[in-house]
Amino acid sequence: MNEPGRRRAQPAREAVAIAGRGAASATVYGALLPLLVGRFRTAIAEESEQGRLAPWLAAGFCAGVLLYFVAPSEPWWIAALGLFGATVWLGYAVRSRVVAFAVAALLAAIAAGFATGSVRGAMIAHSVLTAPTPTVTLQGFVESRDASTRSDRIVLRITKGDTTSKQPIPERVRLAFRKGLAPATGEHVEVKARLRPLVGPVRPGGYDFAVGAYFSGLGATGFVLGRSKTVPTEIGTPLSVRFNAKVEALRRGLAERIRATLPGDSGAIAIALVTGIRDHISHDANEAMRISGLYHVISISGLHMALVAGVLFAMLRGGLALIPGLALRRSIKKYAAFAALCGVTFYLLLSGGEVATQRAYIMIAIVLAGVLIDRPALTLRTLAAAVVVTLIVSPEAVLNPGFQMSFAATLALISFYERWVPFVSAPPAARAGAISAWSVRAGRWLMLGAMTSLIAGLATAIYAAFHFHRLAPYGVLANVLAMPLIGLVIMPGALMGVLLIPFGFDALGWTVMGYGIEGMIRIAATVSSLGGAQGRIAAFGSGALLIGTLALLVLTIPATGLRWIGVPLAVAALWLISQGPRHDIMVDAEGDVVALRTADGLLSIHANKRDRFTVENWLASAGLPPNAARNAFVCDPNGCIGALPDGSLVAIPKTQAALIEDCGRAALVIASRAVPASCGSAVIERATLAATGALALTRTKDGWLAVPARAPSADRPWFSRRNAPDGNALARLNPAPQTKQAVQIAPPAEISGEAPAPDTPEDDLDDQ
Repeated sequence: MNEPGRRRAQPAREAVAIAGRGAASATVYGALLPLLVGRFRTAIAEESEQGRLAPWLAAGFCAGVLLYFVAPSEPWWIAALGLFGATVWLGYAVRSRVVAFAVAALLAAIAAGFATGSVRGAMIAHSVLTAPTPTVTLQGFVESRDASTRSDRIVLRITKGDTTSKQPIPERVRLAFRKGLAPATGEHVEVKARLRPLVGPVRPGGYDFAVGAYFSGLGATGFVLGRSKTVPTEIGTPLSVRFNAKVEALRRGLAERIRATLPGDSGAIAIALVTGIRDHISHDANEAMRISGLYHVISISGLHMALVAGVLFAMLRGGLALIPGLALRRSIKKYAAFAALCGVTFYLLLSGGEVATQRAYIMIAIVLAGVLIDRPALTLRTLAAAVVVTLIVSPEAVLNPGFQMSFAATLALISFYERWVPFVSAPPAARAGAISAWSVRAGRWLMLGAMTSLIAGLATAIYAAFHFHRLAPYGVLANVLAMPLIGLVIMPGALMGVLLIPFGFDALGWTVMGYGIEGMIRIAATVSSLGGAQGRIAAFGSGALLIGTLALLVLTIPATGLRWIGVPLAVAALWLISQGPRHDIMVDAEGDVVALRTADGLLSIHANKRDRFTVENWLASAGLPPNAARNAFVCDPNGCIGALPDGSLVAIPKTQAALIEDCGRAALVIASRAVPASCGSAVIERATLAATGALALTRTKDGWLAVPARAPSADRPWFSRRNAPDGNALARLNPAPQTKQAVQIAPPAEISGEAPAPDTPEDDLDDQ
């Protein structure tokens, strides 16, 4: 009789037990949360005491500038400044609370970056070309000139545009010449050219070349037909053009002196290291340097600036120390610092002043200025100041691969050396002999050299993979072997050559430099020939890059245990990299180049025009070598047909008859003409690409998933939009089912005059 009662009591006892366990769990979590919050507050206070918040403010400033560039429309600069003022007031209001003040300061830094981009955008606002032009006649001053292995380029400041043009010609344009035909900087010339709008990304997620061009004041790009001719002008040559002409003449003259002593790739690399001119480096040498992980040596950056400043400072201070009266009565350290500052300033002008060079110059200038005013330079604060100053001058640099890689490597190395300098500077054991002590020091420096290369390589790997789809598996080996040559032979030889020019013995310096460069080239060639040296990686999303950057910041900036939060962030970034998109179809911004993914994972590419840069970029983004393109399209005079792995057809009609046949039977029609609404297939036409730029498509069970290079509903000044933003530009990719009708074919969209040939942005990317 009691059994049923006991059974009825059992659920009650279980409920009490579960409630007890729940109460215990709540007690544990209730105690754990305040403990974690307390430890976090303590860690933040300790970070603040050790001066570790300044780098986070610089990171916030970067984030604010980045927010400016991802805004769908141009922000109002007055509103941006108002937001910055509000966040500053908030920080002042909560200044007595440590955590709240830190958060408010970070928000103020983000608002400051956003305001900087907005103000800079308003200051440089200018007109841009919105459509290709026929051949036009232009007159103007040559502001600057550069070159590649295939062509020469100039920036022309227009003084007289073509009155027959149907749209205004921008004030400054960049023009490409056939190799060897470009005029000298400072000349006033007349050219016949075809212009086109600023070049956008060649694929969704790729680098937007138009941003850098717009912020440098350019409104169009194009190429010149034939030669230029010098013409007189009643307008005086602008001061900036005269200055650029003097600097360019100095650079070219110095390049000729080096080339007279060092022929071939040795001379070309020596010229790049001294003047920043990379015109004559062969393709094979460039590839060997990239694959081996030594290409950073060619781009003048922190390594070169530090060596120049360090050698000048040491030489001058050591020389002045030999004069007892001067050394005892004067601060020769300040004299040497001032001379070194003048030297690196001259090197900055001579090298062309790329972003990485600017960053290195700003950091070294801050350090040397600290010597002049008897203030020690705090390395992380120096880096933070360099970041902010660089972005104030050039906000667009935040998108530049050179900027990202340069600061990432510097941040990682500063963090590493802060922890390892005591180990390196510790003297050998007191009982150690001279040979043993020297061996210990040599071993330490050799290990540090390897660790430096490893740390810098790891810090920059995600940026190299994101922008260039390359990794350097043997980069540590190549850098360890090459760094002694760079630090002890190449750069001292370069400095010797420059200093000996007034005396006519500069060939001695170039010769010494050449020996080191030949050794470096051999190292690069040997390492690049090793199995697996060409580390290729497929494209991945910007989310992985942002999380990877946050992981780098968390791992390197904090002095407390907070840095271990960066480990799961790094793991998350690696997972996102492995989940990179695999699009089925890619279409360039003009619809002239189309790629589809075959069943074996390779790309089949059809091109109506020769566009080596786009093809190689797409292959690289798929993790494939340049010669890996397949040809799975079947073409005839009426058009081309390609098939996806599921059998779906992709049609590229060239005639009206082909378009009639393809509408309805093909899953996707890519046409260079207007396609009527009665076409039953998914459609990409000229108007679609005008709104989206390059497109990447993925076939799903629900239809086509499109990723545009530029959001159709967004509009920024560098987009060069001819028409208003159109949020429905992609509506025809997934048309609603309809009754089949006769297809009426519209004629191709007309462009007045001759269509311009493509202006490849390849040299822009090489400069990053």
